Amino acid sequence: MSKFVLPGLTLCGILFFTGCSSDTKTASTDDKAPAEAKTAAIEPVSGKTAYWEMYTKARSEFATDLMPLTLEAKEIPGIENTDGKAAMWNATFVSNTKKEARVYTYAIAAHPPDIYKGVTVGKPLPWNGTSSKVMPFSMGQVQVDSDAALKSAAAEAGDWLKKHPEKDPKIDLEEMTKYQLPTWIVKWGNEKLGYVAIVSGVDGKSLTTK
Repeated sequence: MSKFVLPGLTLCGILFFTGCSSDTKTASTDDKAPAEAKTAAIEPVSGKTAYWEMYTKARSEFATDLMPLTLEAKEIPGIENTDGKAAMWNATFVSNTKKEARVYTYAIAAHPPDIYKGVTVGKPLPWNGTSSKVMPFSMGQVQVDSDAALKSAAAEAGDWLKKHPEKDPKIDLEEMTKYQLPTWIVKWGNEKLGYVAIVSGVDGKSLTTK
C-alpha cells in the first residue's frame, strides 16, 4: 500500500519567481465568431506542450546550454486545470556558462495585472550549479506527458481519492536524486492530509514508495 503522507520534496521554494515581461497580445477581430471557437483558444495545455513553447524562446534569448530544473503547473483565476493540463506553467531553466537561472512562464490567457498571455520571463537569478538536492534534467528523456502522469497517479491514489474527492492535484516535473531520472510528482492535499504519487517521466511507471 502507498503511504498517505507527503515527503519533504525539496525543490519547491528553492527558486523564487521575481518578475516577468509581457508579450504582445493578439485579439480576434471577428465579432461574429461562434462562442465555442473563442473559448477553444483558452483550453488548458499539457506540460510538454507548454514546455516547448518556453524552451524555444529561452534557448534563443537566454542560453544555448540551458537545461530545465523544474516544470510546474500553475493556475489562472477563472480557468480550471483539468486532466493533467493547466492554464499556466512555469519552467525554471539553468545555464552553467552564465551561472544563472531564469523562470519562464507560459499562460493560455492574460489575467491583469501580473499574468500575460504567451511566454514571459523573470529576472536572472544566481545559479551555483548542480548539487545533491538540485539537479537539472534532460527533457529528451521525458516520454510521458503530464496528462498521462496524472492518470497513472490517480489510479494509484484511487482509494484515497474516493475518501477525499474534493482535493485537486498539483503537478510538477523534476529530477529526483533518489531515482536519477525526471519524475512527475502529483500531490493532493497537504502535509496533514494528503497523498503524493511519483511517476517516472521516462516510462510512466509508479515510483512511489510502497
